[in-house]
Amino acid sequence: MGRHSNYKTSCLLRSKASPVSTLPLLPRRAPSKVITTEELSNPYMREDLHISVQRGTGGNWKLEFRPRRPHRPCNEPGFGGALARMVMPISSGGDHHGAEPLLPEKQRGGGAGADDAGDDFHGASFSGAVFNLSTTIVGAGIMALPATMKVLGLVPGLALIALSALLTDASIELLVRFNRAAGVRTYGKTMGDAFGVLGRGLLQLCVVVNNVGILVVYMIIIGDVLSGTSSSGVHHHGVLEGWFGENRWNGRFAILAIATLGVFTPLACVKRVDSLRYTSALSVALAVVFVVITAGIAMFKLARGQILMPRLFADVHDWPSIWRLFTAAPVLVTAYICHYNVLPIYKELKDSSQITPIVRTSLLLCSVVYVTTSFFGFLLFGDSTLDDVLANFDTDLGIPYSSIFNDAVRVSYVLHLMLVFPIVFQALRLNMDGLLFPSARPLPCDNRRFGGLTAALLVVIFLAANFIPNIWDAFQFTGATASVCVAYIFPAAITLRDPHGIAKKRDKVLAVFMIVLAVVANTVAVYSDACS
Repeated sequence: MGRHSNYKTSCLLRSKASPVSTLPLLPRRAPSKVITTEELSNPYMREDLHISVQRGTGGNWKLEFRPRRPHRPCNEPGFGGALARMVMPISSGGDHHGAEPLLPEKQRGGGAGADDAGDDFHGASFSGAVFNLSTTIVGAGIMALPATMKVLGLVPGLALIALSALLTDASIELLVRFNRAAGVRTYGKTMGDAFGVLGRGLLQLCVVVNNVGILVVYMIIIGDVLSGTSSSGVHHHGVLEGWFGENRWNGRFAILAIATLGVFTPLACVKRVDSLRYTSALSVALAVVFVVITAGIAMFKLARGQILMPRLFADVHDWPSIWRLFTAAPVLVTAYICHYNVLPIYKELKDSSQITPIVRTSLLLCSVVYVTTSFFGFLLFGDSTLDDVLANFDTDLGIPYSSIFNDAVRVSYVLHLMLVFPIVFQALRLNMDGLLFPSARPLPCDNRRFGGLTAALLVVIFLAANFIPNIWDAFQFTGATASVCVAYIFPAAITLRDPHGIAKKRDKVLAVFMIVLAVVANTVAVYSDACS
């Protein structure tokens, strides 16, 4: 201690149950403010206080609380408790003549919901959250749903779409409830709260695998639609091939390179989910355009007697045909997965109590889109339905202006996928950063790390999309492994672990049901796909 052994510290704190306890200061003077411990832990009081260490007359140090200019508090859950518990060291040496703030003025919240520097963001709206969540859900899965009707038949297929929506709603409700109890920002930290570092890392790995798979599927579809595909053994012409003929500028590699540099890269550089609310609204509108045109064409041909009634049930006649039914499970799982973006959206809301109606509104909207697309897509093409139904829109549909409608359907959905890409990419980049740099400062605060991760992930997705043959293979891999873990197994496992003792008996029964159903269905799907 040396010559500083006579330094004394005054912390002007008191509780309502005890009198003020103040150590003498030299010279003695009136305190700037006397507060209670209850006031200190109050988040509204916390906004108005500036906590600093100052050296007073006579060489004594003191801890002082002063009013400061109001600013938006940090979004980090548990911030008030951290302030009350934190150890505040007071230097006993050196020439510190000014006030030294103990807490930085800038927000420290990490994750996808972190605010951009200098932004005046005050919370996401109900409609913006619905559009962002709906955009996360309605992605490439919609293109494979008519093919699942071909596998399952119309009645079982539509029933399973509805069942998947109900299970997704239940799993999201469990996830949000345990996230709220844990007081953390992200899905990964919620898993970490229940299973430690290993659980958090496993969740982040699954989100990375799932989202890379989904984004690769998006690029495959964009390549199929614009430059054509021959994955089924027959070449289906792309939109640009039909307009300009085959040349090196509308080949698959060139088209995907242009889309990556001109569209995906600028949109992927956005740092906050809510910043994508307008592109998300446009993407939902484009998906609706696709559904309306497909339904209109099908009803027109049905009224003219040009369409036969599709199969209502699956064609099951031997064991291989039974095993094949399970290959639809990964597609249905992938169609509804959105869990990795639910919590970032939840944390950005103005009113966090709205998360349940937001989730249910989004699931209802997406279920209507899925049922309509599945029914009319399978009705229109029957057993000729391809794994990617957009590839079917390259022939004469038997209606007036067939080529115009074909191009409108394909171009509208390609634009939809381009606008969905950045919102899925947000969660991919966040979880990859968590895997590689678990102790680093928040990603939006480090432009070099942000840019490097963005560029590396875009390159990997671009290369994979040029070498994977079709979307069915990608769906089988991601849907049967990472997607089912993120959507059902991990929320159910957190519920069974019940780290905060809030799970009810029915919650645990539901959790066991989801785990058994997910494991059995997807294991059989992987086995069946491997055998075929």
